[in-house]
Parts: sequence; C-alpha cells; structure tokens
Amino acid sequence: MLGRKELSVLVLRDANHIAQELREALTSAGEAERPGLEAALRIAERAAAVPDRELRARWVREQRASVGYTGPDDESVHAVKALRQAQPGLGLRSAVQLTKDAAAK
Repeated sequence: MLGRKELSVLVLRDANHIAQELREALTSAGEAERPGLEAALRIAERAAAVPDRELRARWVREQRASVGYTGPDDESVHAVKALRQAQPGLGLRSAVQLTKDAAAK
C-alpha cells in the first residue's frame, strides 16, 4: 500500500542512566545499603550490555506470545502473521524484517 506509515520499533534504554544513579548512590551509602545497591548496579550493568538486536528479538517473541503464538522462532508466514496480529500498525516489510532478525538471534 503506498503511503502507509510503518510502525517503527525503537529500543529505549534507561539501564545506563540507572547504573549511573546507582553508582552515585553508592558514594554516600551506609554499610547496610551497600550490598543491595551493589547487587542492583550489577543487574543494571548487565541490562545495559544487552545488544539492541537481542532486545528487538525479545520484543518480537513477547509480542507473538501475547497472541498465543507457540510456533517456532523462524521466518514463517505464521510467525509474521502473529507479530502483525499483536501489533496491527506494523507493516508487512517491518514485520518480516523483525521476524528475520528474531530468528537469526
């Protein structure tokens, strides 16, 4: 369809900002708070290290699961259809590309 707007999937990350806030909190933390803040910082740093491609693949799988898709993580018509069912504003081209990316992960 000409002129159809595609839904863009944008990966938003706050993990780097959260990690920085935790580092700052550690500078003034008491001994009782330190273990919890250090554990939280490790979690935030791991989350910040996840590649965008992996986050998009996770999003695709979650969207398909939300409509009951239990098929293989491949590039099949059924996988693309499930993604578009979960996100009706997603165009065919974007859905195919996201599905391919998820299958390649």
